Amino acid sequence: MDFGIALATTADSWKTAKRAEELGFSHAWFYDTQMLSADCFVTMGAATVNTSKIRLGTGVLIPSNRIPAVTANAFASLNQMAPGRIDFGVGTGFTGRRAMGFGAMKLADMEEYIRVVYGLLDGEKVDTTFEGKPARIKFLNPEAGAINTDDPVRLTLSAMGPRGRRMTAKLKADWMTFSNGPEAGNAQLADMQASWAEAGNVADDLYSVHFGLGCVLEDGEPADSERSIIQAGPRAMVQLHRAVDEAVMGLPNTQKLPDSLAALRDRYVQAAASFDPEEPDRYLVTHRGHLMFVRPEERAYATADLIKYTSFTGTEAEIKDQIAQMRDAGYSQFTIQLIPGAEAAIEDWAHIKAAFA
Repeated sequence: MDFGIALATTADSWKTAKRAEELGFSHAWFYDTQMLSADCFVTMGAATVNTSKIRLGTGVLIPSNRIPAVTANAFASLNQMAPGRIDFGVGTGFTGRRAMGFGAMKLADMEEYIRVVYGLLDGEKVDTTFEGKPARIKFLNPEAGAINTDDPVRLTLSAMGPRGRRMTAKLKADWMTFSNGPEAGNAQLADMQASWAEAGNVADDLYSVHFGLGCVLEDGEPADSERSIIQAGPRAMVQLHRAVDEAVMGLPNTQKLPDSLAALRDRYVQAAASFDPEEPDRYLVTHRGHLMFVRPEERAYATADLIKYTSFTGTEAEIKDQIAQMRDAGYSQFTIQLIPGAEAAIEDWAHIKAAFA
């Protein structure tokens, strides 16, 4: 089983990617959330020249936020710097779009975007549209050495719903998801495996990635310790952010909390109206710090029960058991997100990783 890291991108995230390579992690994924973190391609460029083996990928790029010609050029440029170890992670958008007040884009539009990007990377003349008008585009001089279109750029689809998983199978792409633990994650994987088989693909060709946040607790340390709130709390808050988006903006909530956490969820949704009440655009408040930190007004809601339910938080033995369940179900890679300012937690996760070598 491979182990990766994910980063809410900062200008110096390349340093963590370098340490991940030293510790034997296979992948580093960089979030593409323009309103929250640094530009993923800038940081990935720095990572290419400071690493030699680890794979580097967008985790994930949202097509609506970058035109396909620019995206193809960015990947071809990275591929020139780190030939054959670049991953194009792509999704319809959660954080990067909700931070601007939008729901997910259409799957069909994402599929068309992928077609154009890979057409360019394959050296083709591609029919597309630009500013509402038909256009034909291609890389005009890839042989000049400015970019690399010879080595493959792997495609990974973030697909948490059945239609997205069917598209993943259709495109024979790698697959990634984000869930609340082995039970939910393994159910998603089972559906992905079924979609993969229905598309006529070879079972062993499916490469599946599970993202998570969490904290490796010391003996006797509670799940709502200060350290755990820093490392795992941002994932717990995402579930509450989803509830606010559903209540205020009518956006879909595909990861609802169980009844045991409903009262906590409802208190948060009610209290959210008092968070910066002078701001009329509520999404600008809701998503500040999303997957990066727990805001002061949210701390009371980062309970041990919520953290345990939404993240991989527990003793080393408990977390190993959770990941083993996912490995046995067929996951190819487990990726842990590291929080800005708490990147040293990678050492704890390296101990976990060692058990799955």
